[in-house]
Amino acid sequence: MVKSKKNSSTKKQGIMTENAIAKPALESSFLEVVEMIQQARQQAFQVVNTTLIDLYWHVGEYISRKVETANWGEGVVDQLAEYIHQEYPEIKGFTRRNLFRMRQFFETYRDDEKVASLVRQLPWTHNLLILSRCKHPEERESYLRLCQRERWGKRELERQLAGALFERTILTPPIVSPLATQLYPDATTVFKDTYLLEFLDLPAVHSERDLQQGLVANLRTFLLELGADFTFVGEQFRLQVGGTRFCA
Repeated sequence: MVKSKKNSSTKKQGIMTENAIAKPALESSFLEVVEMIQQARQQAFQVVNTTLIDLYWHVGEYISRKVETANWGEGVVDQLAEYIHQEYPEIKGFTRRNLFRMRQFFETYRDDEKVASLVRQLPWTHNLLILSRCKHPEERESYLRLCQRERWGKRELERQLAGALFERTILTPPIVSPLATQLYPDATTVFKDTYLLEFLDLPAVHSERDLQQGLVANLRTFLLELGADFTFVGEQFRLQVGGTRFCA
C-alpha cells in the first residue's frame, strides 16, 4: 500500500506541533533539575568553606594559646611552618605568614561570638581583606554583614574598602525623611548620600545626559553600587510622586 504524501506531511506537522508544545514544559522541568544541581553545589561550597574557616580558627587558637602561656616563642611558629613544608609538602597554605594571620584572625574575633559566627560564612580571602584593611570592630562587623547581605565577590569588596563605604554610609548616614523611615525602617541602610561612580570614566565636567548614558552602559556595576534592594525597570521610566512626574 502506498501512503499519500499529504497524509505523511500532515503527520510530520502534527509531531512537530507536539514537540513545540512539549518543549516549554520539558525546559521548565530541566531548569528545576539545574536549580537543584546549583543549590547542591552552593551548599557543598558553603560546607567546605565553613570547615576551612573552622580549621584556620582552631590553628590560630592553638598558636595563640601556646604563645600566651610562653610554651612557644615567636620562632616556634617559623619552625612549625618549615616542618609542615618539609614533612608534608602536599599540605598547602600554612606558611609562616599565613600561620600568623590565623593567629590574628582568632585573636581579633574570639571575644565577639556574634561576629565569630559571621566570619565562617565568608571566604578566607574576604576575611583577610577585612582583617587587614579595617581598624575598628564596628567597621569590620559592618563589612562582614554587607558582604553576606550583598553577596560581594572579592573585587567588589576591594572596591568598597578602597571607596571607604563605612565612612560614607555608617559614620555619615544619609538624611531620610521621617515618613520614609516610618514606611521603610531600613531606608537609611538602602540609600547613600554619595556613590562611587569611578567606573564610568566620565570627565570632571560632564552633563546629566553623559551621566545617564554612562550608567546605562555600565548598568550591572551601577546596581552593585546601589545595593541588593534595587533592580532595573527601564530607561526613562515615568514615575509620579504626589502631583509631580519624573523620568528615572
